Amino acid sequence: MHANVDRYAPYGLVRDMLATPDVIRKFDVHQMADTAKQIAKAGKLLLTGEGSSRIFPAKSAIAHARRQGWPITLHTEAGRQAREYSLKDWAVFALSNSGRTAEVIGLFNELQAAGHNDRFSLTAFAGSKLESLSTKGYTLSCGPEGAVAATKSVMEQALFYRALLEAVAGVSTLESRLGSLADAVNTALTVDVPQEITQKIAKAGTIYWAGRNEGVAEELTLKSNEITRKPADYLEGTYAVHGIEEVMNPQDVLLWVDPYAESEQKFADVLSRGVGMTIVAIASRPTQFPTILIPEAGDLNPFVQMAAGWNVLVDVGIQLGIDLDKPQRARKVGNEFVG
Repeated sequence: MHANVDRYAPYGLVRDMLATPDVIRKFDVHQMADTAKQIAKAGKLLLTGEGSSRIFPAKSAIAHARRQGWPITLHTEAGRQAREYSLKDWAVFALSNSGRTAEVIGLFNELQAAGHNDRFSLTAFAGSKLESLSTKGYTLSCGPEGAVAATKSVMEQALFYRALLEAVAGVSTLESRLGSLADAVNTALTVDVPQEITQKIAKAGTIYWAGRNEGVAEELTLKSNEITRKPADYLEGTYAVHGIEEVMNPQDVLLWVDPYAESEQKFADVLSRGVGMTIVAIASRPTQFPTILIPEAGDLNPFVQMAAGWNVLVDVGIQLGIDLDKPQRARKVGNEFVG
């Protein structure tokens, strides 16, 4: 995907995606220092939001914190279900680009009425309804997006959570790596996707995504719906070979993010040979499947994987002749609060 190539140039979605490396380079990792102290004191943090504002930002942050063994209890839940929980001794952080998402507004209204003091938010615009209900509100630096599908905002949200949890844990590694991460994301955004892979996905009945429960494959499933307008399904971990093969078809495609090496042969036996479907890997190492190779970024790999997935989906959408910026039904604000 390249901004100066004719087939990509008309789309705000492409410009949003290609702006992401610069958003990463300029990200302020210190802005949430005071809030991190409050969260560390609470010791428990609920990360809430809806759709793209929760899936990748929250799940990638939680997975990383667990791998590091950081001493904080973390959970993520959507706003409406979170209202059913006892949160009296939890800090709660909500993400909403618009700051008008009904589910999180409802949750924060209840928390405020109950005298809950650790309410934090991150939105794309200052002075939002959600910010007015927060003890402390932050604003994204990436600016407005030119398409319905959220992209650069999702990456900044995920960076914010990563920096926040580093500060809570008393760790500081992110700032020195922003430049190399931006370069890796740019490479993943612009790597050439083989035409035969693009065509296979464009002809698929269903696009399946497999990968770890850290938000990448799940978010790319949502982006498949928004960008390619095709049915898509997320198969966590090795779910893909535990029964769903019964309803898969040879024309379907599975995109596997960072495959487990020891599971490759099982996937090949069950899906490639058994179903006859195509498996495509997105990874920083060669696999036994057609592989879109991306740079290795260590514990920041999820950001690079996300960018590569966007790249694939844009090519598929263009192959299908879709207007990437204007879905027929999807909205920028999924469920808007009306006061």
